[in-house]
Amino acid sequence: GLNTELYYKNREMGETFSIVPTSATSGEGIPDLLLLLIQWAQKTMVEKLTYVDNVQCTVLEVKVIEGHGTTIDVVLVNGVLHEGDQIVVCGSQGPIVTSIRSLLTPQPLKEIRVKGTYMHHREVKAAQCIKITAQGLEHAVAGTALHVIGPGEDVEEAKKTAMEDMKSVMSRIDKSGEGVYVQASTLGSLEALLEFLKSPDVQIPIRGIGIGPVHKKDIMKAGAMLERRIEYATVLAFDVKVTTEARELAEKMGVKIFCADIVYHLFDQFKVYIKNIKEEKKKETASEVVFPCVLKILPKGVIKSKDPIILGVNVTDGILKVGTPICILKKIENLTEFMNIGRIASIQINNQPLDYAKKGQEVAIKIDSNHGEQKTFGRHFGSDDELISHISRRSMDILKTSYRDEISEDEWKLVLKLQKLFKIL
Repeated sequence: GLNTELYYKNREMGETFSIVPTSATSGEGIPDLLLLLIQWAQKTMVEKLTYVDNVQCTVLEVKVIEGHGTTIDVVLVNGVLHEGDQIVVCGSQGPIVTSIRSLLTPQPLKEIRVKGTYMHHREVKAAQCIKITAQGLEHAVAGTALHVIGPGEDVEEAKKTAMEDMKSVMSRIDKSGEGVYVQASTLGSLEALLEFLKSPDVQIPIRGIGIGPVHKKDIMKAGAMLERRIEYATVLAFDVKVTTEARELAEKMGVKIFCADIVYHLFDQFKVYIKNIKEEKKKETASEVVFPCVLKILPKGVIKSKDPIILGVNVTDGILKVGTPICILKKIENLTEFMNIGRIASIQINNQPLDYAKKGQEVAIKIDSNHGEQKTFGRHFGSDDELISHISRRSMDILKTSYRDEISEDEWKLVLKLQKLFKIL
């Protein structure tokens, strides 16, 4: 077995394994886990740590600081940075080539994110956190690598290398142009969110991405979906702030913004929203939806032959629902014609009313003519005729968008079969 101990009680890190309790719900324990990793490296791996001259630097955050303009906070892992160094940073609108104006670090015992006076340096050696001021950093992407262009190095090659981080992210954008707009604080968190949204259990299409706070321009991009798929006119903001102007514009345009610091909470919010949208659409289209069905009239099942017609039928295929328009197929010479019989007014089995009947069930149905031309059993159609639901292009579209998850694969195959029968394009 292994010797283990709670991390704050462990005094023998080399011989006893530390246990750090964590919570995925509240995030408790994660800072302690990171601290333990640092302590482990400092106490047990000092001899294995090696320093290299090649610059290894990552952008942590992009900030606007009064008196300095747009700055980037970076962590320098290896190498040395100098004032005046030419650098290349990945940008949301393309690679950013600029020169370091100044290298700033916080006062001793101060954190770099806390406002205050900074110490200026002509050069900084790894490893530490630095604030860099330079021109054109407005669109720098947090979470990407910072590259220093040395003497004789190709600037164009450095640009390509800097933008490599964005390639995997951009490849996840839906090529159809339909999907939600995703915003995250860093490239790493954006990649994690995109990976989650593309997973088989989630599968939410992504139309556009952004890094940093949500601004008006992001709302405008998300608003492009209002005329195509209103449910996708949505911004999923992961661990970022939303500006007041962006919120006001979103409310005015009808764009939804969902914010959360945990990916699963963000997905849960969006899932509830989609569910509500679908329910509203179902209510709006309830009178137009037509489910596929094929009915066989039972030989001794004719109860009433005139309007309203009451028949005993067997559901041979599909699903029969109240309100379904029913017709029969008539072949006259080489032509195929459809005769509308009416709509299903009610369904019963053993004198008990039903909302629907599935394949294989024998039920009694009442058919109303809906004030159209009245049809009579025995004159216009007989027990040899199959009763089928009268679908249309409109009813198929409604089934596909609002009810696709309610019908089985066999029922959808019947829809496609009826589509050919009715010659629907």
